[in-house]
Amino acid sequence: MRRVVITGMGAVTPIGNDVPSMWESMMNSRHGIAPITLFDTTNFASTLAAEVKNFDSSLYMNGRDNARYDRFALFGVGAASQAVEDSGVISTVDPTRIGVYFSSGMGGFGSLVHGNDELESKGSAFVPPFTVPATMTNSAAAYLAIKYNCKNACMSIATACASSADAIGEALRAIRHGYADVIISGGCDAVITPVGVASFITCKALSRASDPDCASIPFDAERSGFIMGEGGGAFVLEEYEHAVSRGAKIYAEVAGYAATCDAFHITRPNSDADAATRAMRGAIAESGLPESGSIYVNAHGTSTKLNDEIETLAIKQALGEDLAYKSYVSSTKSMTGHLLGGAGAVEAVASVMALNTGMVPPTVGYRTPDPACDLNICPNTPVKADISLALSNSIGFGGHNSTLAFKKVQ
Repeated sequence: MRRVVITGMGAVTPIGNDVPSMWESMMNSRHGIAPITLFDTTNFASTLAAEVKNFDSSLYMNGRDNARYDRFALFGVGAASQAVEDSGVISTVDPTRIGVYFSSGMGGFGSLVHGNDELESKGSAFVPPFTVPATMTNSAAAYLAIKYNCKNACMSIATACASSADAIGEALRAIRHGYADVIISGGCDAVITPVGVASFITCKALSRASDPDCASIPFDAERSGFIMGEGGGAFVLEEYEHAVSRGAKIYAEVAGYAATCDAFHITRPNSDADAATRAMRGAIAESGLPESGSIYVNAHGTSTKLNDEIETLAIKQALGEDLAYKSYVSSTKSMTGHLLGGAGAVEAVASVMALNTGMVPPTVGYRTPDPACDLNICPNTPVKADISLALSNSIGFGGHNSTLAFKKVQ
C-alpha cells in the first residue's frame, strides 16, 4: 500500500478562521462559547453556542455563490481553500487523479428551514430556486470539485458526528490503493438554527448552562451536555512519493484509520465501549505504537455524561490501562464546542498541530474530577510533550465510531 501524507491544512472555527489563529487560541486556552446571536433564544432552555465570527466567505467564493450556498458550505469551502493554497498542489496533478472527499453531518439545515418558511408564508413560487443545491450534504464537496477541476471521485459521507473523520479515512484508503494521488478532504456543519438547537434540547443532548466558562466541560463531574459549534476543517492528502517529488511541505503521515458501529441505539453509545475500542485498535494496528515518545488522544469528548465515561473506557481498553494513563488526552470541544459533522476534521487538524509543535491542547473549564473519567486530560492549560503518535476519535449518532492515527514522517 502507498503511504499518504498531509500537505495542506485549513480551518474555520469559533476560535479562529484559519489554522494559525485557531491554534493560537488553543495554546492560550480560549474558548469560543457565548450567548447565541444568530437567532432570538427567548424561551429556549439552552442559549449558548460557539459561533464562527468575522468570517469573510468572499475570500473563497464569488458574490453570487455566497448568496446561494448554505452557511455550512461557506465554512467548508473556506477551510478547504486554505488547505489547497497551503499545499500548492493543484498545478502539479492530473485533474483525473485528484478527488474530493468532503462531508457534512446535517448539510444545509438552515436553507431547508428557510425554504419551508418561504413556502408557508408566501407560497410555492417564492421558495428560493437554489434551495435543493444549498440543502444537499454534498454541496461543499461539489463546489470544491468545480472550483479546483477535481475529476476523480467526489464524495460526501454522512455518518453524523463522525462524517469528516470518515471522509479523511476513506480518502486515505483511496490513495493507498491507487485510486487517486491527491484528495481534498474534511468536513463542515452549521446547525445553530432555531430548529437545530431546539431538537438537540428536546433530546436532552445540549448543556443548559448559562455561564460560558462552565458550559462545555468534557470529563468534568459537573458536565451536563454539549455546546453546539459550527465551522469546518480540511486537509490535502497526497501520496507520499508524489509529495516528495514536488518538494511539498509535509505535516504528518496519515498512518491509520478504522471505523466501527455499535449496532445498538440511534443516539446512545453502548456502555461496553466495544465498538469504540475496536476503532482505536484498528487504527493503531495500521499505525503501530511508537517506540519512543508519547501518545496524544484527541478525544471526541462531548461533555455529555455517557460519552465521556464510555470513551474513557474505550481508551483504556484499546491502549491497556498502563499506557492509557501515561498518554495525553484532551477534548478541544471544550473550546470549539461540538462542530457535529465538521468536528472530526477540525480535531484532526488540532491533532496534527500537537504532533508538529510538541504542545498538547488543553481541556478547558475543568474543575471537578470524575472518578469515571480519570485519564490525563490536560486540564485548562497546554502541556509540552514529545508526541510520536496522535489519535483522533470521532463518535456519532447511529453508533458510528472512527479513529484516525497520525505520525511524524520518517
